[in-house]
Amino acid sequence: MSKAFTKETESDDDEAGEVAAPLAPGLKNYITPQGYERLRTELLGLMDVERPKVVEAVHWAAKNGDRSENGDYLYGKKRLREIDRRIRFLGKRLEIAEIVDPSVHHGRDQVFFGATVQLVDEEGAERELTILGIDEADSTQSQVSWISPIAKALLKARKGDVVKLAAPSGIHELEVLEVNYPPPAGKED
Repeated sequence: MSKAFTKETESDDDEAGEVAAPLAPGLKNYITPQGYERLRTELLGLMDVERPKVVEAVHWAAKNGDRSENGDYLYGKKRLREIDRRIRFLGKRLEIAEIVDPSVHHGRDQVFFGATVQLVDEEGAERELTILGIDEADSTQSQVSWISPIAKALLKARKGDVVKLAAPSGIHELEVLEVNYPPPAGKED
């Protein structure tokens, strides 16, 4: 029977949704070794643990009769599409990732990828942020993507430099107070 005549509501949403955001031409997809490992662990967990569980649940639900009113079956199929979409996304992102170890800059006072920067704005408000990859930065953890406006303003600045940040509210000056990198593996400060 042609798929066109089935009653299931498998919309084309698994082709839309989460797609690897295209990077501008010439832009790299930098990621720290830790960020790469987190994404890889998530991908393997989805493929080896979560997806097989959902497939088993869908198989069980499919044996229970009318699929059009079977909530376990419908939810399972939807969840399976979500998992498959995330697997494709992670696979594409890991494929184009360029691992950069920020510890190679340990002890330097210049801002590069992976730096944790303490800064102060013109009102005297201090803050700390870490410059990470697009796929690993978490703003709730004071992490910013290396392509964000603030990271672009800070990159290559040194301790003591004042940089200008163009923001919707105007131009802001930020002074770099401290630049830190994680120590190389096996070496603690």
